[in-house]
Amino acid sequence: MTTTCTCACAEAGPDEKELMGRLEEVLAEQKDKPGGLIPALQTAQAIFGYLPEAAMRRVAQAFDKSYSEVAGVVSFYSFFSTVPRGKYLVRVCLGTACYVRGGNEVLRAMKEKLGIDVGGTTPDRLFSLEVGRCFGACGMAPVLMVNDDLHQRVKPAKIGELLEKYRAPAAPAQEARP
Repeated sequence: MTTTCTCACAEAGPDEKELMGRLEEVLAEQKDKPGGLIPALQTAQAIFGYLPEAAMRRVAQAFDKSYSEVAGVVSFYSFFSTVPRGKYLVRVCLGTACYVRGGNEVLRAMKEKLGIDVGGTTPDRLFSLEVGRCFGACGMAPVLMVNDDLHQRVKPAKIGELLEKYRAPAAPAQEARP
């Protein structure tokens, strides 16, 4: 099945055209399924690394929805992002136990070391920073996660060391516990 694209992807560069082509395959598969919008958006985010406007407009068109309706779904769910994310997603827990045991200081140190605010991504697209509410490790508070790696009893003074393990060319050691 061939679909004519009437969105910004027609003017996209070669890499983006390839990604939009992959999105078209997903949309062909999902558009007629009940409840297919969110899985289509999840897959689109996996393809692009985030949800660019052109992709959201194409999804809206495929599902016969308005752009504002699709954008509303995207803004409602915290796992969707409309800005490019870094290779490493850093989430600092600010749930009650982590907050009481210094989570806010860990967040402040992380913001300072990365030079970004919550919701931001470093210019080199290596790190993105977010806040979480509970990772289920309250007894080891404060905690943070870098992608799927949980770091327990994090000390603000050790944030630089932790980040360096992810900046190093080799894969980070999951044993790192500052």
